[in-house]
Amino acid sequence: MVHYKLTYFNARGFADVARQLFHLAETPFEDVRLNWEEFLAIKSTLPFEQMPVLEVDGQVIPQSTAIARYLAKTFDFYGKCLYEQAIVDAIADQYKDFYVEIKPYYYPAVGATPATPEEIKKLETDILIPARDKFLPYMIKYLKKSSSGFLAGGSLTFADLILAEHVSSFLTRIPTYVDSYPE
Repeated sequence: MVHYKLTYFNARGFADVARQLFHLAETPFEDVRLNWEEFLAIKSTLPFEQMPVLEVDGQVIPQSTAIARYLAKTFDFYGKCLYEQAIVDAIADQYKDFYVEIKPYYYPAVGATPATPEEIKKLETDILIPARDKFLPYMIKYLKKSSSGFLAGGSLTFADLILAEHVSSFLTRIPTYVDSYPE
């Protein structure tokens, strides 16, 4: 039996799609959750000095999207044909682009860099909301095009999990985050 070990902070974040894939596939895995000090102690041993990392029988896979893609292929949550898989990849890539746009907001919002509540609110208004208003309409187009309730094709893919995790995560911070997007 394959041994999976997922290492990340004690948070949802970039490891949660992988965790969801393990649960959906009913596949046991070692879920290692580190605090900041524990991360710093192992940082230099990690391929890119960041988390998450997934170990598969001792082989290390870095980067959240690479991990999600690997697990999605392994557990059949990657689309049923090459076209669907390309759309899943495009959505995952678009989410990474979105995240790069919101980084100046996100780190202060989660307490990773210092900021006052007023500064965070301004970053939300100036950075997060415009990025959201660009990103979510793209996702809505794919949902409408597929007409299945999924982003690509007629079944759940890791792209759906990325979007669900994104919305869920931001709703915990901003309860009105998707109010203007009833779709």
